[in-house]
Amino acid sequence: MFVIQFRKIFLSISAALMITSLALVAVYGLKPSIDFTGGTLIEIGAGQAEQATIEGIVTEVAHTNVSVRPTNGAFIVRTATLSADTLGVIEDRLLSLNQDVTLVRTSTIGPSLGNELFKKALIAISLVSLGILMFVAIAFWRVSKPLSSWVYGLVTLLTLLHDVLIPVGVFALLGAFLNVEVGALFVVALLTVLGYSVNDTIVVMDRIRENLRLNKEAEKKEDFDRTVGKSLAQTYTRSINTSLTTIVVLLALFFFGGSQTEDFALALLLGVAAGAYSSIFFASPLLVTIEKWSRKKTS
Repeated sequence: MFVIQFRKIFLSISAALMITSLALVAVYGLKPSIDFTGGTLIEIGAGQAEQATIEGIVTEVAHTNVSVRPTNGAFIVRTATLSADTLGVIEDRLLSLNQDVTLVRTSTIGPSLGNELFKKALIAISLVSLGILMFVAIAFWRVSKPLSSWVYGLVTLLTLLHDVLIPVGVFALLGAFLNVEVGALFVVALLTVLGYSVNDTIVVMDRIRENLRLNKEAEKKEDFDRTVGKSLAQTYTRSINTSLTTIVVLLALFFFGGSQTEDFALALLLGVAAGAYSSIFFASPLLVTIEKWSRKKTS
């Protein structure tokens, strides 16, 4: 009952995190990669070449903003869309640095393709969220007292919003101060967080549904907040252990997976950590708060 007893504190923490994330996105916005804006990507096997040297050559030839990031003995160079001639000059200049420098790959994404990817990403997230809402509402269809099944669905959706907003807010901050970009992998991470988080939340809600059913069959009158508190106590261990094992794996991926998966692992880490918090300290207290509010309204 500890979580339910101090639900106002935990709900306030979640509200503060969500509002802060929204403010960060509103002020700084997300820094899109060429996956969404279009541009040219060059991967260079650097050999003995230094990052500053590569960045200087590309900036001098391309006359545009350049992002150079190291990755496993190579460098990933991102620029605005370059013409074939400009790209050829850059390749020649880089390859002439020394014999160790190799050109691994080059690719160009047009603005129209970037816009299409961005729209599809938004559609994918929206459809997944809608599907989760419908699934939870149908799964809890027979749970009509003291809350409608749609309330469970809406609370789940708010919980997912909480879990997605936190990594989005952090990446808005990282983009503003560390030039961290978001691309297709970031969208994949958010979709993964949605799937992981809903699983954790539904485990708790399903226990609430089961305890409500048992109370009804036994004709036992029990306050809703006590039922929720009991249900949480029955799922603490599973939720915490599952989240901790997942976080350990993601930490290993973040520290040892290389820079190509670093941002992806960070987004997952933030989302999973937020999901571990929200399934216990946000979703269930919110259900109790809504139940008390609706009961007060009808009394």
